[in-house]
Amino acid sequence: MPWILLLLAGLVEVAWSQSIAPTNGFTRPLPTAVCVVVGAASVYLLSRAMRDLPAGTAYAMFTGIGTVGAIGLGVLVRHEQLTAGKAAALALIVGGLVLTRLTAAE
Repeated sequence: MPWILLLLAGLVEVAWSQSIAPTNGFTRPLPTAVCVVVGAASVYLLSRAMRDLPAGTAYAMFTGIGTVGAIGLGVLVRHEQLTAGKAAALALIVGGLVLTRLTAAE
C-alpha cells in the first residue's frame, strides 16, 4: 500500500506542477486555491507513504515521478522540444526509479 500511495503522490505532484502557471504568479484567487489544495494533497499522500517507507527513498521516488511526469506533459501537451539530452536524462531518472523500487527493502 505505501508504494501505491507514493505513486499517487507523485502523480498528484505532476498535477500540482501544472497548476502553478495558471495562478499567474499567485495573483488569480481560484487557480491559486486549486494549486494550494493540489499541492497539499500531494504532500499528504507522500507523508502517508513515508509512514512505511524510508524518507530518502520515498522523497527520491516522489520527485522522480514528478520530474518525469512534468517533462512528459510538457512534451506531449505543450509541445515542448524533446532533445536527445532531455530524453537521456529522462531515461536515467526512470532507470533510477526502477532500480530504487527493485532494491528497496520492505
